[in-house]
Amino acid sequence: MLTTLPTPETIARSVWAVPPLALNLDYSLNLNAAGALIRHIEAGGVSTILWGGNANLHNFPVSRFEETMSALASQSKADSWVIPSVGPAWGKLIDEAAILKRMKFPTAMVLPMQFPQTPEGVEIGVRDFVQRAGVPVVIYIKTADYLPPAVLGRMGRAGELVAIKYAVPRPDYRVDPYLTEILKEFDRNRVVSGFGEPPALPHLDAFNLAAFTAGCVCIAPSISMNILRLMQRRDFIGAARALDSVAPLEALREQHNAIRTLHEAVTLSKIADMGPILPLLSNLDSSLHPAIAAAAQALMAEEMAIRGARAAE
Repeated sequence: MLTTLPTPETIARSVWAVPPLALNLDYSLNLNAAGALIRHIEAGGVSTILWGGNANLHNFPVSRFEETMSALASQSKADSWVIPSVGPAWGKLIDEAAILKRMKFPTAMVLPMQFPQTPEGVEIGVRDFVQRAGVPVVIYIKTADYLPPAVLGRMGRAGELVAIKYAVPRPDYRVDPYLTEILKEFDRNRVVSGFGEPPALPHLDAFNLAAFTAGCVCIAPSISMNILRLMQRRDFIGAARALDSVAPLEALREQHNAIRTLHEAVTLSKIADMGPILPLLSNLDSSLHPAIAAAAQALMAEEMAIRGARAAE
């Protein structure tokens, strides 16, 4: 695991994989399954792994945080950038700050708090975490005006904020006044689109963001990395064609809940058994499994075909 601070080059070199968390029946970490998923992701060329929303860390107990994050980091390559997530509540932030202070992670992502919060309160809480943990943060923005652009700019210049994961829903992702204002204050080379592969296309096209986070990348990292490289080369026609591979599973994620569907999809793709999902979420009903399995296994087959073709070259 990399322990150096991220740079624009580090941020842009990879899709940010956001995996589900593999659990045993007692909700403890299933390290064998988690390791299998990590190795599959890294084998497809992905070098940034963000343990966050898809891992349901909003609901993760602080008492298991250090042991679990250390175990997950131990499964990653030496040159992978591993990012744990913290919060979102202030109580979790200060408890996790004390833990991270004695660990080697160079940064952590602050999960978004939707209620109860105010922009001023979020700023106070995030700065409190940075001071206590001794590491800068990635801010995950899911709602408009979560933090004022001027505040984000000040935090960036002060070295408190290393990157932004931006995922505010819009009818047209090319039209976003809030993101436009943020990019006047904060380096666009440190902003990643936070919705997955399909919305990344308009985000990177219109705003020239650095990279994107994704869930389907966990099943098809080679495909997702190809999509990123096409977008970075400004080949958006090619990227749109490549998006056809992930579209069926992404449609199911949008229909049935993105986190829960991805959790089942990884299991049904046969990469590794993710087990139960952490409360306060719950696993999807098994009646939905056939459609998810069909999409996940088709995506997995395409991924492995690409790897096989490359190995034969």
